[in-house]
Amino acid sequence: MDDKKRKQINKWTLALGIALMPPIWAVLSSHIGVSTGAVALICAGLYVANGNKRQDAFKISAGFLLGDLWAFIAVHVMDAMPFNPDAELYCTLFIMGGLAVLIGETLPKYIFTPSWLCGWAIGLTIMGPMAVSEIGSLPVQIGVAMLAGVIYVGVGVDAFQRFLIKKLTK
Repeated sequence: MDDKKRKQINKWTLALGIALMPPIWAVLSSHIGVSTGAVALICAGLYVANGNKRQDAFKISAGFLLGDLWAFIAVHVMDAMPFNPDAELYCTLFIMGGLAVLIGETLPKYIFTPSWLCGWAIGLTIMGPMAVSEIGSLPVQIGVAMLAGVIYVGVGVDAFQRFLIKKLTK
């Protein structure tokens, strides 16, 4: 098969996978109590940017979940601090950001540091503007969406596309 045809098959099978699978999650997520469903698309994007490496799915997921936890802790830490909000934010980001990198880079077999930092940013974007008393189950919802992004959207779309390519090129 020539290169042009292979590129066309890749393009069309990817388009079908993206058109089919993420919308299922978008519809399903709200029915299972996950109000942060779009987080899955961000997380899938990082999985894809890492090269669709299935062997990295666990450590990418671990990083996202640690980022979610990190955001939850950061919001609580900043809420408890009695300083200027800008100083609280700076100090929290400085200390927790440095710790995340040190821990993640010490355990690269188990944690993908970019997903930890990305997950932390996602969590802070969603939970940061809220009062601690309003957070409720958001960390769990965010975590579920993160896992759906890596496993269902990332790995799932890749597996679906590979299946289609195999069938179409036989």
